[in-house]
Amino acid sequence: MISNPYLTPFKNYLKLERSLSANSIEAYLGDVNKLFQYFDSVDQYPHIKEISSNELKLFISWINELGMLPSTQARVVSSLKSFFSFLLLEEVITNDPAAQLQTPRQVKHLPDTLDIHEINGMINAIDASKPDGMRNKAILETLYGCGLRVSELINLKISDVFEENEFIRIIGKGNKERLVPIGNTALKYINIYLQESRLHLPIKKGFEDYIFLNRSGSRLSRISVFSIIKTLALKSGLKKSISPHTFRHSFATHLIEGGADLRAVQEMLGHSSITTTEIYTHLDRDYLRGVITEFHPRS
Repeated sequence: MISNPYLTPFKNYLKLERSLSANSIEAYLGDVNKLFQYFDSVDQYPHIKEISSNELKLFISWINELGMLPSTQARVVSSLKSFFSFLLLEEVITNDPAAQLQTPRQVKHLPDTLDIHEINGMINAIDASKPDGMRNKAILETLYGCGLRVSELINLKISDVFEENEFIRIIGKGNKERLVPIGNTALKYINIYLQESRLHLPIKKGFEDYIFLNRSGSRLSRISVFSIIKTLALKSGLKKSISPHTFRHSFATHLIEGGADLRAVQEMLGHSSITTTEIYTHLDRDYLRGVITEFHPRS
């Protein structure tokens, strides 16, 4: 295989100058190594200074033929662009062969959503007479009412709920804190759960402040929440394949459909980029497209 003495300095560059995480660095290095595995497979051993843009395009075609997902191909292209930009910066090369590489088009899979009748159907399928009934109602109302990630839900604490102001404090991705409005219905079921069900649990030390607990008094796990959702979907006769994240998608979609400001939804979801939030405008766009098709004389 063609030798690559630049991987170690590239790794240091990613760590020190780009401040990437260890996982991201490993992904970048793995992607660059794939290029040299390709050269090895086709019995080509160009010097690193002689690698051309055409050879890089052939490499991208090669990984596409291997069946690599478009999202993974896009990451490989990004890694190559970073690697050759680094070589250009270090004056190892004088022209960047990756500059003209095109990122493979990714198919956007729109998130599944539930309508309000389906959500009510799942909530109504909960047996409130069981010890965990009120807890599960509070879980569904909070997921849908606040648009939380499952990790944010299970880490929600009593001290994070500001009932008088109707806000909860969430620690989201990247340890970023945000305040999210919480409606009366979610607050109602959280209070019923705290006062009537959770009160009787043998709460383990260190979990006193966590809202959602399992029967042994420890913090509820992600897997448990997934299991609750799957069971309730089955009981309510729902045919869709859903997860806790479906409630987050539904929360955002229903707000956008109702005319909520995109920036406000972005803040509530904790998205760092508005482009992530924009995916939830798909239903509005479909509606508008349908109106044009049905009523415009030139459609």
